[in-house]
Order: sequence, then C-alpha cells, then structure tokens
Amino acid sequence: MFEIKEDFYWKEKPIKIISGAMHYFRIVPEYWQDRLLKLKAMGCNTVETYVPWNMHEPKEGIYNFEDQYNIRRFIEIADTLGLFVIVRPSPYICAEWEFGGFPGWLLKDRNMIIRTSYKPFLEKVDRYYKHLFKELSGLQVTKSGPIIMMQVENEYGSYSDDKSYMNKLVELMNKYGVDVPLVTSDGTWPDMLKNGTIPDKALPTVNFGSNSVEHFDKLKAFNRDSLPVMVMEFWDGWFTAWGDEKFKHTDYKEQIEEVDSILSKGHINFYMIHGGTNFGFTNGANYYEGLSPDITSYDYDAPITEWGDLTEKYKAFRKVIQKYSNNPLPDLPVQSERKSYGQYKVTARTSLFGNVENLADPIFNLSTLTMEDLDQNFGYILYQNNLGEKRTTDKLKLINANDRVNIYLNQKPVETQFDKEIGETISLELEDGKNSLNILVENMGRVNYGEKLSRQNKGIVDGVLINGAYRSGWEHYSLSLDNISKIDYTKTFTESEPSFSQFKFTINEVKDTFIDMNDWGKGVVFINGFNLGRFWEIGPQFKLYLPGPLLNKGENEIVIFETEGRVKEYINLTSTPPYIR
Repeated sequence: MFEIKEDFYWKEKPIKIISGAMHYFRIVPEYWQDRLLKLKAMGCNTVETYVPWNMHEPKEGIYNFEDQYNIRRFIEIADTLGLFVIVRPSPYICAEWEFGGFPGWLLKDRNMIIRTSYKPFLEKVDRYYKHLFKELSGLQVTKSGPIIMMQVENEYGSYSDDKSYMNKLVELMNKYGVDVPLVTSDGTWPDMLKNGTIPDKALPTVNFGSNSVEHFDKLKAFNRDSLPVMVMEFWDGWFTAWGDEKFKHTDYKEQIEEVDSILSKGHINFYMIHGGTNFGFTNGANYYEGLSPDITSYDYDAPITEWGDLTEKYKAFRKVIQKYSNNPLPDLPVQSERKSYGQYKVTARTSLFGNVENLADPIFNLSTLTMEDLDQNFGYILYQNNLGEKRTTDKLKLINANDRVNIYLNQKPVETQFDKEIGETISLELEDGKNSLNILVENMGRVNYGEKLSRQNKGIVDGVLINGAYRSGWEHYSLSLDNISKIDYTKTFTESEPSFSQFKFTINEVKDTFIDMNDWGKGVVFINGFNLGRFWEIGPQFKLYLPGPLLNKGENEIVIFETEGRVKEYINLTSTPPYIR
C-alpha cells in the first residue's frame, strides 16, 4: 500500500516518485498508450493529470466522460503499463486551459464567487464531484487501482486564503470516496505556502522551474523536516501566447543539474513531459499589461513534442533518471511517423452572414446578452441591430465587451477592436436607405490565472452606445460552431466578409500531418467535423498539428472559418512541424 511518512512508501518500502504531467484531454485517445509508453521509457514510474471541469460538465447538469474525456480509460491504460497515477481533480486547474477549467456557465450567475466557500459555488462543485468521483474512486490504490495521490486545489496560495473552502473540498472528496493521500501545490514565495496549504489534511508540495535547492529548503522548513519533499510542477518548458516573437524555449542543459538535485533530495513531477494540443476553443489566456491568449499548440517545449517526437531534452533527462533507477530503463520507443499530403484546392466557399440562421436561432433581447446569458461557453456571438434610415454620422462605442470584435455596417467591415481597444469611439456613415449593424465578438479564451480570473464574462457585457445613448433591440446568434454540417455552400461568398472554406480530399493512408495556415487571417480549422483549433496571422504558430486518427482512409473534409477576409485558394498538408526542436 502507498503511504506518506518521512518519505513515500510502497508496500512498506521507500519509493522515489518520478512523474510526468500528461493531459488526456489534450491528446487524441488513440495516442494515450503511445505517449504513456514514452513517458515510462524516460524513466517515470508515475503519470500526473489535471481534470478539466468545463469538459466534463459542458452544460450544467450534463456530464461527459466519453471519448477524449474518458479519464477512467486513460488511467486504466496507465495501470496496464505499470504506472502509478497522480490525479489533480480540483475545480480549478489553471493549466493554461480555458477559465482554468471552470465551466463558463458558472458566470451566468453574476454574483458567482469562484474558489471560495460561497455556498452556490460549493453546491455546484458538490454535484460535479458526485459524478466525477464515480469515475475515479474505484481506481485508487486502496481499491487495487493505480491512483496514489489526489490534489485538493491548485496553487491556491497565490489566489486567496479561504481555509474553510479548502477544508470543504477535502470534506467533499472524502464524501465521494477519496481515501488516498491528498496534496496541495504552491510556490514558496511569501504567504503562498501559508495561504494554500492544509498540512493536517494534505501534503504540501511546491512548483518551480529553477533554484531547486532554495525551494526545497523552504519546503523542508515549512514541513519541519518531517515529510517528503516533492516538486509537483518542475517547469521544464513554458507556454507560448499569440503575438510572441517565437515559440518559448528552455535550455535543457541548464536543467540537467536541477533534475539531478531534485532526485537526490526528493521527488519530481515534470510539467510537462508531453504537452499536447489546445483543441477547439480550449486555450486559456493570461492578463498582464493586456490580454494574452495562448496558442493552439501546447507543445510547452516538453521532452516529448506535441506530435510525439522524443527530443534531446528527453534523452538528457532519461540519462539523469537512470542514475536513480535500480533497473535498466525500457528501450527508446520509435519516433512517430508523419506525411506530407500536398496541396488541395478549395472546394466551396460561403459567407457567414448568409449562413448565420442555419447555424443559430436568433434570440431577441432589448439589451445585449453575454455568452453565459445565452448558455454558450465558447466561440463567437453575432449581434445584429437595425440602425434605421440614412442620416448623419453616428458615433458607436462598445461598453465592456470581451475579447475581440469585428464591426460591420451593412455587412461591410468597419473596424476590428481587441482587448483594451474595445470602447474606442468609431464613426458610422449611414448612407443606405436601410442600415444594419453586425458585431462579431470572439471569446479568445477566458483568463486562467490571477486577479482577472473571477470576471470572465464574454460577449458584450454592458451594451452599445450610439451617439451616447444605449442602443436597444438586439438579435443574438450563438456561434459555438459545433454544427458546421449545417453550412450551405450554395449561399453567396463576398470578399472581406467572415467565411467558411471547404476542402475535400481523398487519401490512401492515415498518418500525422500539419495544416499550413500561412497567409490566412484568423479563425479556426475543422477536420471531419472536429475543431482542431485556432490560427492567427500574428503567429508565432502558423501550422496546426493534425493527428492521424482524425483523418479517414478515403474521403476527408477540412472546413476553415475565417473572420478577417484573408483566405487562400488552397491548403497544404505538410510533414514539417511548426518549429524544429
């Protein structure tokens, strides 16, 4: 049995936990075993994963533990490979994931206070845990499964100090059958360990990417040298945001000594060992001087690339880990195969405006509604308003809209505003006999960390001013784009409008590839109905990873939704990754 004393013990013998973070929800299920085998071959005996509430309860009271979100199956595969599992099922995960894992529908309650003992919040956590732990409780080591530890909350010390909330989470976990040891993870900066831990109920662990001796010394002092020391997140890479100059990169040669030092004194979880992909609209965002949404790739500069290759970092870490292993490590797995399928010409193209009623039913309201008001978590909202007859210049101003808006007058582009630009006054020349205003608002990814976390409503929150007065009478179209099969390509295409481009092609073999989005504007890509993720001309990511299991042997369809009027007549499927490591 697994126990925590002055060290970790398995069947009454000391054990060194060497773990790697890998998120099942960022990997197509067909590749779970491949990635876990590669984790094991690096020398890890444990895999760690977060659990995203927003994917498992996408609509309030509706649960999803199937396909890509079948966490039970992921853990069972790890078990068959002889791996232990650390699960981090807290309501909040950060993880550079949309809203830190919280479901957007929480914000339909404008009084919602997340990550606190606020009763309505805890009631929703309770209901979610009731369903989640049905999937997990039977997989604990106490019931002959592989789960050895679970996390209570995530870096809570950097957010708040509501101990009653932390204790309530422990109570709920116990209520639904959790009986393995619990952990917390925080930084070692002032107050973080004090705020974020409940030492009598959960083992404190820490997160860092360098200066391991200093951080472990602080943790030892906090634990009074009576407990094992573990870095729950050793940051071996970093995430990349849209607009960054290039993909983030860390020098593994500087990390080798850190890994050796950590293993000589305690236990490690590599964050990440394999990052994966922010499929669809699942990327999170940070807010520093402005909104900084993360790119579709969550490669993270991890030892195993987004597309499954083993890097020099992987081999270097493996060599260090071998020093602490009593047995030879498994042979290196074979590298993943990729294929260049070449260019395909556009099959059909149509504008959004002609298709909007195929994709969403109009919802009328006097004032503007947010995504959460419309029971929508991700994607876009199209707001439509009849401005009336020809008249002198009107001044338009959006009040508290998030995150990016494309403004159209009579379906012709007027202006695009992003983040802090939103709210700048623009002029509208109403020259036609009838004038229609369309505002396309994109949720670029709810903030996943920091003080902005609690206020993440998307869409137009407060309204639109026309000549200083709030405009009433709005049609709303919720465009989550989960129904693109309803697009009618016989509808007109007009240049400069948001559009859908369809590409059909046939292949004889299925392998991984990359979709080259160079010279396209901004939008999302679908492969056989699956939302692969976002692209944006500002980079640094210009190619999207397309896992082979998403392709069909035979006919395939790619659909590209583009919002800036920058489209091409062809696409290219290449074997060359977004960047070379």
